[in-house]
Amino acid sequence: MTAARTVLVTGASSGIGVELARLFAANGDDLVLAARRADRLKALAEELASRHGIKATAIPADLAKPEGAKELAIEVGRGGHVVDVLVNNAGFGLRGHFATLPFDRQLDMIQVNVTAPTALAGLFLPGMLARGRGGILNVASLAAFQAGPDMALYYATKAYLLSFSEALFEETRKKGVVVTALCPGPVPTEFGEVADLQGTRLFKTGVVSAKEVAKAGFDGFQAKKAIVIPGMLPKIGAFASRLGSRGLNRRIAGALQGVED
Repeated sequence: MTAARTVLVTGASSGIGVELARLFAANGDDLVLAARRADRLKALAEELASRHGIKATAIPADLAKPEGAKELAIEVGRGGHVVDVLVNNAGFGLRGHFATLPFDRQLDMIQVNVTAPTALAGLFLPGMLARGRGGILNVASLAAFQAGPDMALYYATKAYLLSFSEALFEETRKKGVVVTALCPGPVPTEFGEVADLQGTRLFKTGVVSAKEVAKAGFDGFQAKKAIVIPGMLPKIGAFASRLGSRGLNRRIAGALQGVED
């Protein structure tokens, strides 16, 4: 167990976010949990505080709003919390051709998947560096390693998050701060339902549970790794994407997003 930290987890009401919150709580860290669904957040905060004897605060937040990240940071400050670890887990995807998906909803995706984690990193990383401790765990995706027809914008947002994380890792690694990109393959969570991925070939290949993904991400962050890819098949997929041609990779990705009969 490490010294107690305050960990801010976004997207903490379901899936990987819940499992990461459980792991940090079991480690003895205090929590600030953020997501849109206040009832789920409150129940999780009460459960983890009771079970692990930590402090857990629930702050409802909508990171799809242009000022959502700043508003969350203000509420964190009002509560007197000093964020040692930022877990940028909030995110969503949509499946379909870019030209036919709802444009406003796609802009929301950029806001949640790119703008919000960037803003939160900008707001909390300077304090971490000044204190010489802590870090950021960005939940990216195996999608970050290639283009993804039928989920073009989602893949692009995760490529940004991986690149951003790797650069920050190098900028901070000698200053007592770590930045880790967690890049899971398909995970059976509400994300898959929202993105309409449940019946695709992708979700029949190398699926890893949210609990396994969270454990790999937590352990990798604690070990100060730059990139964590949970599961053997996703690891092979990431490696293969770097060996194959970009044309072949995007055709494979498009085929995996298709629905099997």
